[in-house]
Amino acid sequence: MNCCPARRVSCCLFLASITAFSVCSFVIQPSVSAADPIGDGVADDTTAIQKWIDAEHDVNFPAGTYRITRPLRVDLKSTGSIAFKGMGRVRIVMAGAGPAIQVVGTHAGTADPKTVTDEVWDRQNALIVSDLEIVGEHPDADGIELSGTMQPTLHNLTIRKSRHAIHLVNRNRNVIVSGCHLYENSGVGLFLDAVNLHQINVTGSHISYNAGGGIVSRGGNVRNLHITGCDIEGNMGPADAASSANVWIVSGSGSIGEVAITGCTIQHTHQGKDSANIRIDLHSEAVNGTDERRHGNVTISGNILSDAQVNIHLRHLRSATVTGNTMWQGFHSNLVMEHCESVTLASNAMDRNPRYHLGRNSVAKHGVQLTACRDCVLSANVIRGVRERPAVLEMTRCQGILIQGGLFSDDTVPAILAVECSDCLIQNNITRGGDPPIVLRDCKIMRTD
Repeated sequence: MNCCPARRVSCCLFLASITAFSVCSFVIQPSVSAADPIGDGVADDTTAIQKWIDAEHDVNFPAGTYRITRPLRVDLKSTGSIAFKGMGRVRIVMAGAGPAIQVVGTHAGTADPKTVTDEVWDRQNALIVSDLEIVGEHPDADGIELSGTMQPTLHNLTIRKSRHAIHLVNRNRNVIVSGCHLYENSGVGLFLDAVNLHQINVTGSHISYNAGGGIVSRGGNVRNLHITGCDIEGNMGPADAASSANVWIVSGSGSIGEVAITGCTIQHTHQGKDSANIRIDLHSEAVNGTDERRHGNVTISGNILSDAQVNIHLRHLRSATVTGNTMWQGFHSNLVMEHCESVTLASNAMDRNPRYHLGRNSVAKHGVQLTACRDCVLSANVIRGVRERPAVLEMTRCQGILIQGGLFSDDTVPAILAVECSDCLIQNNITRGGDPPIVLRDCKIMRTD
């Protein structure tokens, strides 16, 4: 990238002159020129900042509040890959509609190096936006929008009071979102919006109180979505809002698969209508050569999940692992699986610790329900303290389910209830509650010990 001398205003013109030629990016300072950004939170700095972007320069903001009224547009084909970076406490206030920072590239390939053009390698890859706060002041203001990018990094950002905090559209590859606060936005925290995107890592971020969902992937073609070490809470909107989820993945007319959700705290709130901490539905578009419409290859491991109508809700998944999670306060259920195949549910703790179930939380029902599932394994799970459900574990119209080495316990209802199931094996479990603890209705080829 061509770099020009930094433009600085200093109390000492001599110092300004000897330092100006040693910096390859614009450092925005309060300026005597009316054409320069002011950063006082009152003046409209849009035009001045956009001029520097168009001149192919990184923008390093010193501490201040920069008010803008239209998107700061980065056309990577024209500007090359630039960096936005805050040098202190920096706030961008978006007082107009659209994204505060809009990045448009031309990458049309995949993550395979052979598909990346020289133009992208030479001028467009590795965009960086870091160390900024973006605050929306317009109902249609977004934080950051990426389209056609390769290897962008979004780091140490706080985005709040916007519509969507981070909005990924069209096609992107190899995205990193790390160390971000996506907080109190009216739409989605991180929105994969019918995007063609393979390889995205979301790590070490707080994603909370976004009314349209925390991390939402809807439609498009998405692979290798990794969500690790995040705190994701309260992304449900008001109690009368439409259903939402902290992590919400829906293939719809597209195709989504190869997802890992690991080591996160994902919580709140059961007051949201039809709320879920993790909701995944991978009924996908048809492909040639198979009638199978379910995508999958999903791992949900080592998470803390509580205080939702359903902690984990899986529909139309094939090949998934749900292991080592701790769940409680599932007000409708702790886990629901519908039309799933080849799922391993193992070594999860779903307990009713009385310290967490006092007062209003005492009505949480808990329990696990499987409907129309096939060839799944439930092993070494602890499921206790179910209330007002037909059983601790309920199976309806399931086939080929192996249940072994688990503890299913409740004082008032059966441990396991199977209805219209076949070819299942239930063995080596501790089952308490009900008389008998295992109830089979209209089932065939069922083996129990």
